[in-house]
Amino acid sequence: MKNMNQLMRQAKKMQEELLKAQEALGEQIVEGTAGGGAVKIAMNGHKEITGVSISPDVVTPEDVDMLQDLIMAAFQDASTKVNELTEQTMGKYTKGMNIPGLF
Repeated sequence: MKNMNQLMRQAKKMQEELLKAQEALGEQIVEGTAGGGAVKIAMNGHKEITGVSISPDVVTPEDVDMLQDLIMAAFQDASTKVNELTEQTMGKYTKGMNIPGLF
């Protein structure tokens, strides 16, 4: 039983560390860009958009499609960066685990 208690303490400690790491991810901000920085999207580590910046140079009524493409590209860039940040932060806890949708 002594080993079981120790195992439970270790599991609880790991759970607490995981929660702290997840909280820290939410406080970190990455920026995705497109069009040479004409469109910027800021996103936290929980993939919540925290800001959008669009240069007036790319806002033309005649080319809305291009602006939409730039916004999507900036979002994809930010999302990729969040995925990399998540792997860096959470990877040490999840190495070898294959749990879809965990993070």
